[in-house]
Amino acid sequence: MVEVVVTRLGRDDSSEAFVVVLEEKGGTRALPIWIGRHEAEAIEAHLNGVKRERPMTHDLARSIINGLGGLLRRVQVTRVLEGTFFAELHFNKGAHSIVIDSRPSDAIALALRLDAPMFVAHALFDNASDSSVSGHDRPTAGEDDQLSADELKRHLAQLRPEEFGRFSS
Repeated sequence: MVEVVVTRLGRDDSSEAFVVVLEEKGGTRALPIWIGRHEAEAIEAHLNGVKRERPMTHDLARSIINGLGGLLRRVQVTRVLEGTFFAELHFNKGAHSIVIDSRPSDAIALALRLDAPMFVAHALFDNASDSSVSGHDRPTAGEDDQLSADELKRHLAQLRPEEFGRFSS
């Protein structure tokens, strides 16, 4: 596993999808994961310190975890299968360890709120071109297009700040 941090979050206007980029801590490799609008808004709200009058879903989950005495030790993005990324939440509750399946976007939103480290499986970086996702999960120009890791990095690097970084709700 490679420890990662969120380095970018935004809307890719070319695909009208939202993307969060996880970059290896102290390194150069990056893993983009296309996510839903609500999860992107939840991540951005936390990153920008937005306080809401009532708790949103991930804030509620944080309160439940803390209220029940749980500790989120780590989040792991473990694999990609048929264009879908999989993640795990690793909790401690007393002397017990609990692993819960999660979407990466929800896992990231919780990790940020609970100050838990995030990790990505080496294979997702090593086989970045194999982990390209399809459909709404990646930028597309056509149904049969596949982006290599280098093409994806070039695409992300060409986005203007107003296209990639902040988005409106």
